[in-house]
Amino acid sequence: MRYYSYNRYLREKFGERVHRISLDAGFSCPNIDGTLSDTGCIYCNNSAFSHFTKEKKDIRTQIKESIRFYGQKMNVKRFIAYFQAFSSTYADIDRLKETYDIIKEFPQIVGLSISTRPDCVDEEKIAMIADYAKEYLVWMEYGLQTTHNRMLEMINRKHSYEDFLSAFTITKKYDISVGVHMIIGLPGHTRADMLGDAERIASVGVDGIKFHVLHVLKNTALEKWYQEGEVSLLTRDAYVGMVCDYVERLPKETVILRLVSTADKECLIAPDWINDRTSVMNAINEELDRRGSYQGAKCVTRNA
Repeated sequence: MRYYSYNRYLREKFGERVHRISLDAGFSCPNIDGTLSDTGCIYCNNSAFSHFTKEKKDIRTQIKESIRFYGQKMNVKRFIAYFQAFSSTYADIDRLKETYDIIKEFPQIVGLSISTRPDCVDEEKIAMIADYAKEYLVWMEYGLQTTHNRMLEMINRKHSYEDFLSAFTITKKYDISVGVHMIIGLPGHTRADMLGDAERIASVGVDGIKFHVLHVLKNTALEKWYQEGEVSLLTRDAYVGMVCDYVERLPKETVILRLVSTADKECLIAPDWINDRTSVMNAINEELDRRGSYQGAKCVTRNA
């Protein structure tokens, strides 16, 4: 492998395959409940990536069903509880602890991963989450999307790059691993912009990165823009090339949490190639092979 995959990272930690199970704890988001906005990010439709969001099952049921399913399908014995849907620190600290504590009922769970916005954490919450690191592998995943504030404003993200840097500093103070979610192909996102994102992320020193390809989902502002011809989406080959450019600029020790996003077929409008995940991943590997390149090949260090 020419990049440091999440699967390899987990095997190094636990000596066997570990599967992450996505959970919906019923949290909301300040960008849809009216606190910051009631419209959300231009691309947001959580139903497209979490089937539990549609089914509305309690956390224990979600965990039990996931452990049983992946245990039978893939013979996996260890799992990471991934609180994925919406902003999974957007609640008071007592509710958060009560929710996260449910994982203690399942000895098969060895890790806790929490996805949230960088403006939805504070030191009290991070200190509480850090306590789980005594027994679990703990990661915080922040939806950053881009380091360019003008683009964060354009996608109605309602937080800044500086908000992320603040959350990152607090999280690392408690020795918790930090992953970031980055979108490739935002409207008006030039190659220079995306390479700038890569270099900034490398400079900051995040522990992991999850790539998203910009895609259009039903019932979003982006759908309207797309239907009106205001948005151009990347081809598969363009995405593959950009991800390879990005990976070359990341430190070798940065964990690639995911190379490409997928979406529920019922919600996805375009591009349809994103759900051919294996093909996209193979194409990324083939392009790195063609270049004779690898993660870190063009990594530079500069101030964030």
